[in-house]
Amino acid sequence: MSGPVRLPRRETFRVDDHPRRFADNRYVYAVLSRRARGLSIGINLNPDKRCNFDCIYCQVDRSVPSEVDRVDEAVLLAELRAMLAAAARGELTDLARLDGVPDALRRVADVAFSGDGEPTTWPGFDRLVGTVGDAIDALLPGVPMTLITNASTFHLTRVRRALDALTRRGGRVWAKLDAGTDEYYRFVAVTKVPFARILDNIREQACRHPLVIQSLFLRFRGEGPSSREIDAWAARLAGIVAAGGALAGVQVTTVARRPPTPDVTALDAADLDRIAAAARQAVPGVPVETFPARLDGADGNPEEPRS
Repeated sequence: MSGPVRLPRRETFRVDDHPRRFADNRYVYAVLSRRARGLSIGINLNPDKRCNFDCIYCQVDRSVPSEVDRVDEAVLLAELRAMLAAAARGELTDLARLDGVPDALRRVADVAFSGDGEPTTWPGFDRLVGTVGDAIDALLPGVPMTLITNASTFHLTRVRRALDALTRRGGRVWAKLDAGTDEYYRFVAVTKVPFARILDNIREQACRHPLVIQSLFLRFRGEGPSSREIDAWAARLAGIVAAGGALAGVQVTTVARRPPTPDVTALDAADLDRIAAAARQAVPGVPVETFPARLDGADGNPEEPRS
């Protein structure tokens, strides 16, 4: 049996703030997600804040030591079941209403593997996909799972097993692709994982199961990505499709939460529209959406995504 979850009071659901701690929970939290179009129940498999990428825009504050340095699977599952039960009782949507979340977003849209690092690096990820799916089926049936990932481990057997299980359950994979050239990739991602590995992993996975590409572009010291970079990125999308890969969509985003340095700022909506246009030309027929950074009012409610 799941115990009750102690809900926070107010100002929980804001698109400009996605805290990984929710009430007394260690691993399971809830946020307002524009891309999911509703409330997202998150599972943090990297509470130690370790990640194989160190993206220049990442909002995770790694200068502050984490209070939790490992995943206790039993505690995680107990927290998840309590959160799902609270959602089934309508408590999350009631809290969203108090926070002024628009009616259209006042729903539980998914259960997402996300958090403070790359979720697929956790050794038990393949097993957890099935256990989490069972909990959803029992307590909040019909809600999909989403994996938000940098695609760095798709080539591993255990991760492929997990991706297959996720897809069989109607889950979605949102794979990061923030660059078109190796130079820009290394600048943005700050990682030892080769760009060629990311491209191979995304292409091979798209040939096995449809996936969504999520791409974040930004200004650094006032300069956005060059036209050459955007053309190269769009060509990568075209290459995935040309190789037989299936893209369920492309999400063009920018900085929406506080990055670790003031050198990193958001692109404006017009810039995102130009990038989206390049994607539409490269992969006609694939849905492309933009997610501008501007918020409507002080309550943190989002501007509508643009298709």
